[in-house]
Amino acid sequence: MPMIAISHVRLIDGTGQVTERATVLVRHAKIQAAGSVRQVSVPHGALRINGRGLTVLPGLIDCHVHLCLGGEADVVAALEQDSPALTLLKSSRHARQTIEAGFTTVRDVGSRDHSIFALQRSIDQSLLPGPRIVGSGLAICMVGGHARFIGREASGVEQVRAIAREQLAAGAGLIKVIASGGVLTPGTSPDQAQMTMEELTAAVETARASGKKVAAHSHGSAGIKQAVSAGVHSIEHATLLDDEAGGLLKRHGVYVVPTLSALATTAATRRGCGIPDSVRDKAKAMTKRHQRSFQQAHTGGLRIAMGTDAGTPFNYHGENAQELERMVAFGMSPMEAILASTSEAARLIGIEGSVGTVEPGKLADLLLVEGNPLRKIEILRDRSRIVGVMKDGVFVAGPLAAKSRAS
Repeated sequence: MPMIAISHVRLIDGTGQVTERATVLVRHAKIQAAGSVRQVSVPHGALRINGRGLTVLPGLIDCHVHLCLGGEADVVAALEQDSPALTLLKSSRHARQTIEAGFTTVRDVGSRDHSIFALQRSIDQSLLPGPRIVGSGLAICMVGGHARFIGREASGVEQVRAIAREQLAAGAGLIKVIASGGVLTPGTSPDQAQMTMEELTAAVETARASGKKVAAHSHGSAGIKQAVSAGVHSIEHATLLDDEAGGLLKRHGVYVVPTLSALATTAATRRGCGIPDSVRDKAKAMTKRHQRSFQQAHTGGLRIAMGTDAGTPFNYHGENAQELERMVAFGMSPMEAILASTSEAARLIGIEGSVGTVEPGKLADLLLVEGNPLRKIEILRDRSRIVGVMKDGVFVAGPLAAKSRAS
């Protein structure tokens, strides 16, 4: 395969730097060089791509998806009605929609079974199109707790350890724990803590022994405080953040994955749309507070990584870039939103050594779009603007992928 040279392109490299009229060289799966056209010479025989009018940035990363869910109005009922085999087939479609939208890596933080790891291996072996998946398998929750429809219920430290080991043995790249009630599960309150401090600590210790991280679902501050004190690496949602919880997050360097799109898409609906009334009511009651919590996290200098909760009601796979629009609407600059979706996301997941920035030696995960997303972040969600999605040095979506296959 010849070297690929993308020249005269605007480069947003994921470090906060922008280079106009840049050249990016890709050979095999890796980036060979990236910089100004004056600094990077194109070798003879390279396949040249004229990047004038285009922007290249790292492949985007979504730190919170559920590929087993399809954005149905009642996702719990839909999941229960499908067989595991049908769920896996739908998951593969959702994976394809995700990479076609420019997301080359996702963190799947809760699936109905271990088939997510089969999907991961199929994508890794190029049997199916899709993003790189770092999956948790089944989430760990308390008996009767939130997310039990994509989780395993545990009572006590030893059960938590056993379930965590089970997920790791099956191929989990992280452990997911449920530290508060949630929106989708009937009878649970988002502001109430779930799982004990000892149980959360047991999950963290078990994951740490295998070199893995822990993500904790928590809307409310009580659950956030327990999870952070137990040693988790990220708080998913952080919807009802208070000053004490914010200070604890900052002190420990724990990431917030806001998932603004999850509540927003549910709260925007009307009665009769198919979403259970309890789900819709909880979302509507928390949306404004969620926005304020995000702004508090941002202005307070907390570490933020992008995540959508894709798969929840009307929050569709392939629409992941809507999260960047919301982050910008609530105070982030376009550059900050892009960094949260590239280098910061990679750092949270623990794969910053291979993806997240456009630098020599990194895997060639790239997104090429028409226009400048620093001026108009909405460009990243416009499929007609996506010229090419590259993963591991191969164009896998967009017109450039079709052109590569034809040649």
